Amino acid sequence: MGAKGWFVLKLLMFQGLFVSRPQEDFDFFYLVLQWPGAYCDTTRACCYPTSGKPAADFGIHGLWPNYKGGSWPSNCDPDSQFDRSQISDLVSSLKKNWPTLSCPSNEGFKFWEHEWEKHGTCSESVMDQHEYFENALKLKGKANLLQTLTNSGINPDDGFYDLKEITNAIEGGIGFTPGIECNKDPERNYQLHQIYICVDTSGTEFIECPVLPRGRCPSKLQFSKF
Repeated sequence: MGAKGWFVLKLLMFQGLFVSRPQEDFDFFYLVLQWPGAYCDTTRACCYPTSGKPAADFGIHGLWPNYKGGSWPSNCDPDSQFDRSQISDLVSSLKKNWPTLSCPSNEGFKFWEHEWEKHGTCSESVMDQHEYFENALKLKGKANLLQTLTNSGINPDDGFYDLKEITNAIEGGIGFTPGIECNKDPERNYQLHQIYICVDTSGTEFIECPVLPRGRCPSKLQFSKF
């Protein structure tokens, strides 16, 4: 091959490397949904958002890219800052389904900004900022966790339920095994705190979890009132 041929070949290789769409640099997402009663029923501070007390329902904590080995990327693009104008049509739904419980009381934009900059920027190979929040909202509705649990007789009534019952109920509803995370109230009771559901790299479909988080839950746990 002559010098001209090598030049053309190198040019094509360069174009192939730098023009093609980047591949996902993660293996799956965790959709993390938290129970507000457990979040607030601890020694940490809990403040309702400026819009008022959220509904007694699971709220979104985040949509987190993860690796199969158990680690995760974070803060992947410092230049991709949160832009509330990109999600203006989603704000009312975010306030309802992704409410903040941090203090001092606020609208929620700081929470959403944190989630985008820490986790959302690591999924930019597959979705932009609007799609990130929109997909999380759609997934939360698709999971319909509270309805799934109450349909199985598991209610947020301060009662204690078998961990296996909770896991089986959610698995029956979404078709896949969830991760369950607990925390403790001031009386040292273990409470149902967060549910982890695995999602494919498109951010749209539930999948079986490649790895489950260590939830440290006992065989019986409390489903607190809110």
